[in-house]
Amino acid sequence: MNKPAKKGNRSAWMQEHLDDPYVQKANAEGWRSRAVYKLKEIDEKDHLIRPGMRIIDLGAAPGGWSQYATLKLDGRGQVIATDILPMDSLPDVTFIQGDFTEQSVLDELLTVLKDGSCDLVMSDMAPNMSGMKATDQPRSMYLVELALDLAGQVLSKDGVFLAKVFQGEGFEALMKEMRARFVTVVSRKPAASRARSREIYLLGKGIR
Repeated sequence: MNKPAKKGNRSAWMQEHLDDPYVQKANAEGWRSRAVYKLKEIDEKDHLIRPGMRIIDLGAAPGGWSQYATLKLDGRGQVIATDILPMDSLPDVTFIQGDFTEQSVLDELLTVLKDGSCDLVMSDMAPNMSGMKATDQPRSMYLVELALDLAGQVLSKDGVFLAKVFQGEGFEALMKEMRARFVTVVSRKPAASRARSREIYLLGKGIR
């Protein structure tokens, strides 16, 4: 069981969150989360999303990435989003609430996908962090590996995979696996990713 955060720590985190310029910008512009600016920066650099695409959004709640994606699709395309937490509805987004690590949720996602192919699998998933690196890192890598396995099942030949990864144990092995699966693999550290965070985003394009 995780130890509850001390009141002072919670207060400090909340104050930092409220003072965050990306949180303030997201609130002002009507986005559901500050995470949208991470996807937006990567999309503007790497041209990920265009009308007509079918997209899977893993770890979607509260919906910032799905919100951005459906805006870019402009009514022509589909987003299938999933998360353990609930998410308010969005146009052209089919939401599946459940644990992606459970087979039943994966089966439901594949059923919604119907013909079994899509153009982009994107994952902003992360486990509930305990603060213990020896526990958190393997759990986060496990989620990325599941997302990568799904991408291997459903992506079209020119498909794209984008996933949040925490640098640490298992990272180099993951990079090796992605290079074996994709024609192009690059890493991105968006400006909205906090400098102290070990998170980066790995982007794979083109199925080998």
